[in-house]
Amino acid sequence: MPKGYLAIVLHAHLPFVRHPEHDNFLEELWFYEAMAETYIPLIKMLSRLEDDGVGYKLLLSLSPTLTSMMEDDLLQQRFSRHLGRVIRLADQEAARAETTPERRRLAVFYSDYYRDVLFWFEDKCRRRPTAVLADLAGLGNLDLMTCGATHGFLPILQQNPGAVRAQVVTARDHHKRVFGRRPDGIWLPECAYYPGVEDFLAEAGFSYTFVDTHGIENASSSPLRGVYAPIVDGRGIAYFGRDRETSYQVWSAEQGYPGHQNYREFYRDLGFELPEAELEEFVIDGHIRVNTGLKYNRITSRHGGEKALYDPDAAREQAARHAEHFLENRVRQVERLAHGPDDRPPLIVAPYDAELYGHWWFEGPQFLDYVLRKIHYDQETVKCMTPAEYLHAWPENQLASPAGSSWGGDGTYEFWINDANQDIIPGLHKAADHMTHLAATLRPGGDFGESRHEAVLKQMMRELMLAQSSDWPFIMRTGTSPDYARKRIRDHLQRFWTLDAMCADGGWDEKTFEAIRQADTLFPECDPRLYAPGVGG
Repeated sequence: MPKGYLAIVLHAHLPFVRHPEHDNFLEELWFYEAMAETYIPLIKMLSRLEDDGVGYKLLLSLSPTLTSMMEDDLLQQRFSRHLGRVIRLADQEAARAETTPERRRLAVFYSDYYRDVLFWFEDKCRRRPTAVLADLAGLGNLDLMTCGATHGFLPILQQNPGAVRAQVVTARDHHKRVFGRRPDGIWLPECAYYPGVEDFLAEAGFSYTFVDTHGIENASSSPLRGVYAPIVDGRGIAYFGRDRETSYQVWSAEQGYPGHQNYREFYRDLGFELPEAELEEFVIDGHIRVNTGLKYNRITSRHGGEKALYDPDAAREQAARHAEHFLENRVRQVERLAHGPDDRPPLIVAPYDAELYGHWWFEGPQFLDYVLRKIHYDQETVKCMTPAEYLHAWPENQLASPAGSSWGGDGTYEFWINDANQDIIPGLHKAADHMTHLAATLRPGGDFGESRHEAVLKQMMRELMLAQSSDWPFIMRTGTSPDYARKRIRDHLQRFWTLDAMCADGGWDEKTFEAIRQADTLFPECDPRLYAPGVGG
């Protein structure tokens, strides 16, 4: 029997970015890059583990906004078109680099890489990655769970109970529609817990979730097993805590694996190096250069200076060495933790943003593949286990409630509630309060129909939830695309109140309604009655 277990949790999320009114929209690249560098490579990796009979265990959290984009016909078409552009550029680069063998080798590498992504997306997934993930989950090694519907930061929304319920229940129902079964677990957006959110999780039928280390360490009762076993609150929700040691080894800016000199440099891209005349398909609106995905350099040094050319073979070998190091440390960690307060083996919970593996750290999927294979083949001290399996094996756990916390830098809510974005919060509360008022007038029970009035209310719900996404205050805090983030909140709330005026004044405008509905097409199953006081999930 293993002396301990490792739960690897990947949280996959992107904000809903879909702009049919533009043929080539800058922020849609977030989705294309993540698909090409993270989600398709992960599907490919998991499929090959299954083919090779590797008994891996992995928990993947998929946000409803991300899966909605994966299922969207327009974005599917545009993703394939994007891959075609990258392949053409790589082929052009290979032809131009005839006299420089090392650059030509990299251009051919990228041409092959993106052709393989296109093959997996078009032929293996048939443009439906969610269907392939559902099939993989059905084989028993991959477990899937959901997240808040639009990744709303729930501590901000707690002033309006209906807003929290709508995020939780809509996510559950969306997951069931897409993957064919109700999820047992839910990822709290930004790992943000506040006292009272458990009522909504229990109401929706969830059995477990995750909190950051602080949430367990500062729980209502001192955790007997630290973060190496869940605590369970009075509503029956189990809380798994993040292990700092595994996070530090991967995430640390100074010592984390992705910063090694052999790995690909994320911040150098051909889209900002070639003459503009050679980047016609990667210049938006005639002047905005964008990433191409073709990156020729390795990190080389953390302190700037000249960057050496990237060597995919050396990077792959480095990923194997880091996987071995990671597993050796988990074995030592389990040996150290195995002498706990009882004979129960420790569970090391290692949650990460999924986009770390591939997008930010290009070799991340290779590293993860090596880790899972080494755990399966090379030793017996530590084995992988999902949280659901742990709760089945050890259903009795310490009774305690976690502390309010998030996985922001200091463990508080500050990254999402601060001077840079506090002015957006009153508008979100005003719209949620109005949605509650409208929901209170609706007849409970039965399916929510598709009369004109009901269709407007459902679209108002979509616009409100999209405005509530935690991505917008996050982007405003980091300063990466603050104008876009503010515009998204403003646009969704403006659409909300425009639709409300149609209900209140009877001033029906079919053209306006259709334009809004076509812009934000997600959650056909959403139910505005969730905002009504006293409604259950």
